[in-house]
Amino acid sequence: MMKYKSKLVICAVVAGIALVCGGYFIYQQQTHFNKNIQINGVNVGGLTAKEARAKVAKTKVEKKVYLNGKLFYTAEPKTSEITAKDQAKFEATLKKQATFLPNSEQKNYTIVPADLVGKKDATLQDAVTNKLTAENKTRTAPVDAYAILEGGKVKVQKEVKGDQYDIAALIKELNQKESADKIYLTAKYLRPVKATSQTVKTQEQKLKELVDKKVTYTVQKTNYELTTSDILTTARYQNGKYEFDTQALKNKIVEINQKQATLNKAFNFKTSEGNMISVPDGSYGWAISATKAEKTLTEALTGDKTKIDAKGDIYGTGYDTRGTGYDITDNNGIGNTYVEVSIEKQHLWAYKNGQQVASIDVVTGTQSTHNDTPKGVYYIMYKQTKTTLRGSRADGSAYASPVEYWAPFTLDGCGFHDADWRTNWSNTAYIKEGSLGCVNMKPSEAGNVFNNLEQSEPVVIY
Repeated sequence: MMKYKSKLVICAVVAGIALVCGGYFIYQQQTHFNKNIQINGVNVGGLTAKEARAKVAKTKVEKKVYLNGKLFYTAEPKTSEITAKDQAKFEATLKKQATFLPNSEQKNYTIVPADLVGKKDATLQDAVTNKLTAENKTRTAPVDAYAILEGGKVKVQKEVKGDQYDIAALIKELNQKESADKIYLTAKYLRPVKATSQTVKTQEQKLKELVDKKVTYTVQKTNYELTTSDILTTARYQNGKYEFDTQALKNKIVEINQKQATLNKAFNFKTSEGNMISVPDGSYGWAISATKAEKTLTEALTGDKTKIDAKGDIYGTGYDTRGTGYDITDNNGIGNTYVEVSIEKQHLWAYKNGQQVASIDVVTGTQSTHNDTPKGVYYIMYKQTKTTLRGSRADGSAYASPVEYWAPFTLDGCGFHDADWRTNWSNTAYIKEGSLGCVNMKPSEAGNVFNNLEQSEPVVIY
């Protein structure tokens, strides 16, 4: 009987010890991390949640970014920014990893510091972006498929694949995983727009709308029937708008200007004495601007306009850069209203609508001091009465000469005016005693000439 009681006591003691040990074991498992557990890359095996937080908090984090399994970028170590605010997360992680029996399985958990929730690591993002950008410089960019109008026909160029990284997609993935100490990215590549895409189909349709169109381009009295191919060398439709190469039109404008324009060309002119001469170009005349014509004619193609007058596309030089004489086709482009000055004869003739309205002697620029009145075809810039002409003489001295009538024809100050100070009106005065380049008229005759002048009318000096 005694032996039986002794055995019971021993069993009870053993059971008690086992119970205490088991309780301690269970407590240890529930309050301490397993052996090979990591949080944010820091081993916290055997530590409590509080101890683990303290260890992670004081450990600097060295983030590494892997691309397709290979190390791509290593960031400078920085503080973890874990604080007491994150204690609950460590306790939750402790429960998550807990097992009934000790476990040596390696696991790495990520805890995003409360102070970083919703924030992006701009430094890491910029660094990875810069490295991806540098990598792309040695890689082949993809080429999008596109439709093109060329030679009057629309065709589609197929896409070409490349191997450049899709940086935006990779950075998006990086932002989703940036709280981990080891960030694994899967390479994503830029994809070209395919020939079968809706984008290219839209391009093709918009370009087909331009095929076989015609625009009548009227230059003075001549009509030019311009086809799409005459206007466009190539055309594309990108991002909702047309892109044109108009070299074909530029060539056509050169051809038209050679045939019809008067700007920067010598004029064949029949003098009042009946001689046919060639007068060099001055500022008078017009030409078609290829830039203006490009805008006008491409807008006509895209807007279904079939008739355009070139008048809005011309330009000129001097005071009026809009061009002069476009509406004049007779008398070799000079017309029947003009002023004619002969340097040799020192004489002026003025015509209005074909009728001579003035024929007077004048004095032009001084030949001996190289202040000659310039030869060429110019135009009346504007008219002014009762003004004072100011400038410098040949010796450098300044002058201020009041005049009743003033009609300039060059930007550097040559024009028609009365000269009541002049005493020498001989036909040789211009050789040594002429003007500084202007055409001097006697006060008694200047009014008639002035009153018959029109702004923009040709001035022929030879």
